[in-house]
Amino acid sequence: MPFSLLSIFIVIFLYITPSISHLPCSSSLTRSCPPFNTTPPYPFSTSPGCGHPSFKLHCSSTFSLLKINNLSFSLLHYDPIFSSLLLSPISLSSISNKSKSKSKSCPSISHFPSIPSHPINLSNTPFKISDSSCSRFSLLKPCSGPTLSLPNCSICSWHCSLVKNPLRLLHGCGPAPRPVSDQGCQSDVLGYLDKILKVGIQVEYQQDDDVLFQKCNDCRSSNNGVCGFNESDPNKSFLCFRESVLFPPLLMHHKKKITALYSVFVILCLLCVFGVTYFAFRNWKIGGNNMSVEDPMTVFLQNHRSTSLLPPVFTYEELESSTNRFDSKRKIGDGGFGSVYLGKLFDGRTVAVKYLHRHGGKAVPTKSFCNEILILSSIDHPNLVKLHGYCSDPRGLLLVYDYIPNGTLADHLHGPNRNISGSLSWVTRVDIALQIAIAIEYLHFAVQPPVVHRDITTSNIFVDQHLRVRVGDFGLSRLLVCAEQQRNLSGELTGSSTGCVWTGPQGTPGYLDPDYHKSFRLTEKSDVYSFGVVLLELITGLKAVDQRREKREVGLVDMVVARIQIGLLEQVVDSTLAAQGPAVAESVAAVAELAFQCVAADKDDRPDAREVVAELRRIWSRIRGVKGSNSNVVVVPASAEPDP
Repeated sequence: MPFSLLSIFIVIFLYITPSISHLPCSSSLTRSCPPFNTTPPYPFSTSPGCGHPSFKLHCSSTFSLLKINNLSFSLLHYDPIFSSLLLSPISLSSISNKSKSKSKSCPSISHFPSIPSHPINLSNTPFKISDSSCSRFSLLKPCSGPTLSLPNCSICSWHCSLVKNPLRLLHGCGPAPRPVSDQGCQSDVLGYLDKILKVGIQVEYQQDDDVLFQKCNDCRSSNNGVCGFNESDPNKSFLCFRESVLFPPLLMHHKKKITALYSVFVILCLLCVFGVTYFAFRNWKIGGNNMSVEDPMTVFLQNHRSTSLLPPVFTYEELESSTNRFDSKRKIGDGGFGSVYLGKLFDGRTVAVKYLHRHGGKAVPTKSFCNEILILSSIDHPNLVKLHGYCSDPRGLLLVYDYIPNGTLADHLHGPNRNISGSLSWVTRVDIALQIAIAIEYLHFAVQPPVVHRDITTSNIFVDQHLRVRVGDFGLSRLLVCAEQQRNLSGELTGSSTGCVWTGPQGTPGYLDPDYHKSFRLTEKSDVYSFGVVLLELITGLKAVDQRREKREVGLVDMVVARIQIGLLEQVVDSTLAAQGPAVAESVAAVAELAFQCVAADKDDRPDAREVVAELRRIWSRIRGVKGSNSNVVVVPASAEPDP
């Protein structure tokens, strides 16, 4: 029976295929194009009048070409979540000129085929060059003197001008916010440019501001149609191909024969649906209901990381049940990106379930959601919060963590836990500081590529009942890949002393690195600054930002640094610490000096995480020595205890 049905389906398909081949925007007319393994999704298309007019692809076996303002680009990567493309310019004229006499043409064209013969101009298109690509070009500067390699400027005037100002290649990119002296220079600017362009420049596009994208969403959701446009219309008028538009050529061809065949086809389809339903129901009864459609968010996460490294996926119903339908009485926290609920899983585990807010749209929570899963699934440390799983559902995005019942460090310093359990002793505060520093050192030096947390605050540091620290909330974290990219391009880290990412400043007021805020340059030292603020909170017991203080002292850094500079630190030290004797006062001063270095305005004046850990270990050993001389009790920091 199955073989007979298959034979009839094949005959019908072969019979009607010639007519269907004329259907506009039929998926059968397209083929896979690199980097796509299947038919390119909307807005891309390989067929005339289909997809979006700015995303028309010209396919080959090795790459896909995308034309923007008469300049051809090779499409290297497409990221639908963040609406970005990675493009590499292809100078088609330079390829054809290779066969011609090189004496009459500029030799730079044949040597550097990725460098276009005019600026990359994305005006009047939905695209714009990303800030990170603009920043990379603005930092590239030529060396001075005889070492600089210049082409013949009388023949290669365009390339000669690029050597003197590489940023001219990207139309619309401004200079760097301020000159950066430690970037170094390049003698072979054209060669370095060619390597950067081969790796690709990142181009972003905004769907919300494009009329065609908005109309396409309506077309696909309400009419189940296929999106296209009218090529003869200079305004590229949008077209929604519906079933009534697709099939008239088929219905007009041999009408009686087609009607009979479609009757048979419908009957066979009904039989097929009945058979599939029967077998699916039987499999469900035997093995459970495993026919779940794979979520697009899960597909995205699997494409960015090995499936074996991703945490388990929970169903929305399971997490809803574990939190008693997200009962407000079970809410244990509320942050900028989501509310946290106490949950009890079916296997008896007590967990914390974060329900991400939507903020009126999907972009911000989706990025934070994916970012936190990808980073937390690749790291493992006793002083970092562990991610047990996640749920991506149209009803909500949820993350499942360890439940830490003793609250946050902010609770113990400023909140209700301070009144319940009393203030933390100085020994405990130094121990907590050391644990936090060890966690930051792990992120910066043990993880490859390094991770910058970007939101080290007392509210994101959890303290369990044994006073062991867990650093959490990785929604704003970033991987530092800039240095790795420079190694791949030039073979060595020329002119760069540390990894960097150029991105808009994000973080919590009072903890945000001022150097990062001014330059948009994110480095590991941004976490060191935030940690310095945490040290000041441990010393003073005061909040990082408090509007009740005088205007010039609203920020804790401004308040304490001013006191340190004039030798009046004791005025802001927590009163409970000042009463613990001269030995404590000496170590408080040492920690204050370390905090003073961490919050330096210039990132180059700050220590790195390893140096911070080494200094805190030195201070801790002195405290332990004093403690041991006064009593028989030897206090061991929680960070030195074996993990159970």
